[in-house]
Amino acid sequence: MNEKNKGVVSFSPEALKEKYRLEREKRLRPDGDTQYRDLSGVYKDFDRDPYVEPGFTRPAVTETIDVLIVGGGFGGMLSAVRLRQAGVHSFRIIEKGGDFGGTWYWNRYPGAACDVESYIYLPLLEETGYIPTEKYAKAPEIFAHCQRIGRQFDLYKTALFQTLVEQMNWDEDTRRWNITTNRGDKLAARFVIIAGGILHKAKLPGIPGIETFKGHSFHTSRWDYAYTGGGPMGGLSKLADKRVGIIGTGATAIQAIPHLGASAKQLHVFQRTPSSIGVRGNRPTDEAWAKTLQPGWQQERMVNFTAIVSGRAQDVDMVRDGWTYIFDDTDSRRARTPEEAAELRKMADLRKMEEIRARVDTIVKDPVTAEALKPYYDPLCKRPCFHDEYLDTFNRPNVQLVDTDGKGVERITPTGVVVKGKEYEVDCLIYASGFEVTGDYTRRLGFDIRGRGGKSLRDSWADGASTLHGMHSRGYPNLVLFSGPQSGWAINFVHILDEQAQHAAYIIEQCKKQGVETIEPSEKAQQQWWEVILSNLTKNASFGGPDCTPGYYNNEGVRPPPSAIRSAGFGGGTLEFIEVLRNWRKGNDLAGLEVTLGGTSPTP
Repeated sequence: MNEKNKGVVSFSPEALKEKYRLEREKRLRPDGDTQYRDLSGVYKDFDRDPYVEPGFTRPAVTETIDVLIVGGGFGGMLSAVRLRQAGVHSFRIIEKGGDFGGTWYWNRYPGAACDVESYIYLPLLEETGYIPTEKYAKAPEIFAHCQRIGRQFDLYKTALFQTLVEQMNWDEDTRRWNITTNRGDKLAARFVIIAGGILHKAKLPGIPGIETFKGHSFHTSRWDYAYTGGGPMGGLSKLADKRVGIIGTGATAIQAIPHLGASAKQLHVFQRTPSSIGVRGNRPTDEAWAKTLQPGWQQERMVNFTAIVSGRAQDVDMVRDGWTYIFDDTDSRRARTPEEAAELRKMADLRKMEEIRARVDTIVKDPVTAEALKPYYDPLCKRPCFHDEYLDTFNRPNVQLVDTDGKGVERITPTGVVVKGKEYEVDCLIYASGFEVTGDYTRRLGFDIRGRGGKSLRDSWADGASTLHGMHSRGYPNLVLFSGPQSGWAINFVHILDEQAQHAAYIIEQCKKQGVETIEPSEKAQQQWWEVILSNLTKNASFGGPDCTPGYYNNEGVRPPPSAIRSAGFGGGTLEFIEVLRNWRKGNDLAGLEVTLGGTSPTP
């Protein structure tokens, strides 16, 4: 959605709301988020890393360090860089993949690109002196930038790649975390930063018969180019004689499907819920514009974007894309009452989605296919998508949309996929089923954390998380968590990650300067933070509300248990969360954290 979509669109609000309700009810199912399967057990082959040579070995590492960072994606790299800038150099990074990059290490599927503008999404552009080549950089360029950060900040010598944490236990005597890995490493770390991110644990749909399929299959985050040919830029030449099926039509699929459609003999796209597809409008970077950039330009641009998508009016929209158009709140600012403003926002959302549906009709030639591709829900019920080739793909004679009318695939057989009793035979089946986002945080980690007295974090949070700022939890000294419960959220998630990295580096730097051996939040501080979150939950609208079509934004439409509510995110605006962290640091007193000085008792 952007200026190109604007226009006068007439509609009946009542009729649309009823249509939204009916479409939502089609997709409701009692198992909610548990309908998905973990990539383990009989599904473990889906989690194999196709980007490294098998048989990797290295000597086990045994050492004592100041900081262990778990995760080598943007969050982990930013943590390492900010630690270096704070004068902390004794750290290790543990990463499951074979290189830095996180989600951009795993996601190398054809067409993969960022959907938040490159100039604000790629971190540390000013620090590295790099300007992306286009407004929405493609995966190879983003991955290369991750490697650039690793080289420039000398992070490679600190990294243990192709490595998984197996155990993490707090030792009260040494006041350190003892960590063991699947490579036999034994690390003793004073602090631990969990920066595993939110898009790293792939999932499969719980469709009966997945394990019986005899053809070739893989998850989009483990793309098998040995089978398809080509690379992230396309050219999947080995599919020329193949019948291909892809399950999923979310943010990943809409980027991969155009390349599959261009290469496969036959492509079947199995759809449960259509995505909203706005104009992407990608374009090369204007070199003349890049030469005008002044120091501080990236931070200024990031804040401008985040302010607009957080509902804060700005004099200028620097990014001007589909995201800022969705959040354009000009109409409601004319309102005289909060009730009138809410109604104007609702009408604006209806109008914008009508524009999205109208765009489908202008591109897709077959009226039945076009109707099936139209999303009937509010703009933020599912992650909005932006693409300029996806809809056109359904005009290809070799591409068939198999719409499941909201029910999803019925089952998978040894030779194909069954929808509404009909089997579609395929040689290759691709799962574009995404990553675990809303599932239990402690389970997503893939290992348990045992704090004071050997108590498991999983057990401590059985009734919901208790934290300060979503980053510290009582009973788990010197542990810093990113992207977890009670934490901030952002459209441009890198903005939040960098703020959390700076926050963690500040705390660790202060502890070293002040001779602090341990920190952990007080009960009072955790309760006060929960009260902030509870207040935000009652007054602020969020993504994926209860009236939305099912998706990962709203726990697949199933009311979450009380424990999940307790583990909700910050709920306020992104900039508000950032301001909370910055104001806390300005106090320069580690407020809310109990500290233990060398050889002393905890001090509030």
